[in-house]
Amino acid sequence: MRQPFTETSGIARHWGFEDLAAKGPLQHLTLFTGVPVWLVTGYAETRELLAHPDVVRSPMDGPHRDTVEDELISRTERHMLGANPPDHTRLRKLVTAAFTRRRIEALEPRIREIASGLLDEMAAGDRTDLVEAYSYPLPITVICELIGIPPVRREDFRQWSSVFVNATMHTAEEYVEATTLMLGFVHDLIEEKAAAPADDLLSGLITARDGGDRLSEDELTSMIFLLLAAGHETTVSLITNGVHALLRHPDQLALLQAEPDRLPAAVEELLRYDGPLQAAIPYIAQAPIEIAGERIDAGEVIVFALLPANRDPRRIDRPAELDITRTENAHLAFGHGIHHCLGAPLARLEGRIALGLLFERFPNLRLAEPERDPARTPGLLMNAIRELPVVL
Repeated sequence: MRQPFTETSGIARHWGFEDLAAKGPLQHLTLFTGVPVWLVTGYAETRELLAHPDVVRSPMDGPHRDTVEDELISRTERHMLGANPPDHTRLRKLVTAAFTRRRIEALEPRIREIASGLLDEMAAGDRTDLVEAYSYPLPITVICELIGIPPVRREDFRQWSSVFVNATMHTAEEYVEATTLMLGFVHDLIEEKAAAPADDLLSGLITARDGGDRLSEDELTSMIFLLLAAGHETTVSLITNGVHALLRHPDQLALLQAEPDRLPAAVEELLRYDGPLQAAIPYIAQAPIEIAGERIDAGEVIVFALLPANRDPRRIDRPAELDITRTENAHLAFGHGIHHCLGAPLARLEGRIALGLLFERFPNLRLAEPERDPARTPGLLMNAIRELPVVL
């Protein structure tokens, strides 16, 4: 029998998925959206299914599908994250060059410069909201510069992006309004770059649209939507959640400050412990699949709960503990399989720089409201702290 899975019973609550994970690695239930799904909470089962050839994206299965016009969904959902091979292979190839290890490493001086400037501004006061002052402006500035977007209307973009990413928590009217405004913004950018190309990712994608790769207009706008939203939302949470976790575990923070060479391993443990995603975008089975003693039938929806998968006690010892000295902390914070996050190296670099410079500049940083657990943004996908007041 299907279990009801309402917003209040888990999705909007931090670690709500873990309550369900205790019941087994795979369960049949109904989301608060009314959609019946298979919820996968086991680490091994998540890896196996994300790499399974019969687990695919549902074509054109955008949010508010029953009420939103097909044209709007087509202009925002025809990107690589929602595609299957061979379209996925073609679309991913177009942006892979922008995320090579060499190109990401070359961004390090500029990322440090941006982060240092933000820390200078923070130093003007004694208390601040880390999200507003640091966690958000750093990755949004980096991705905008990488794509080739001038630093204008970023606050508008933030509001549109939040609605777009957390679409199921907004009405169809709110979703259409935000998405339409963002599409207008993207359309203007495309026209500007088409008239005056530059050495940036957006200009390259426009060239691909007009060249042999045959990137369609819908694919171009969808790809920009994806890069803008995914390119900063998850990194904001990586930084914010990471700082919050370390401030809640002063022994781990003290160890990291005493031994800064542990920073790369610490970022991986923070991603495992409190990663930026609750769940991956839903998949469907295109053929029957037998796993964990259950049968997933063709056409059924599969949701991968990444937070509990990263805390699966069958996979890792002391899963609920933060331990930056772990030598084995493999995780699924960036997904797995062909849809593994292309921007993971950039997010990791930004996380290392952001955390390292923050605690170097403010070694006595502490939570302004230590007695209160910060509110998280409601929704199915993101694991995002809304604001994090800190004392410098």
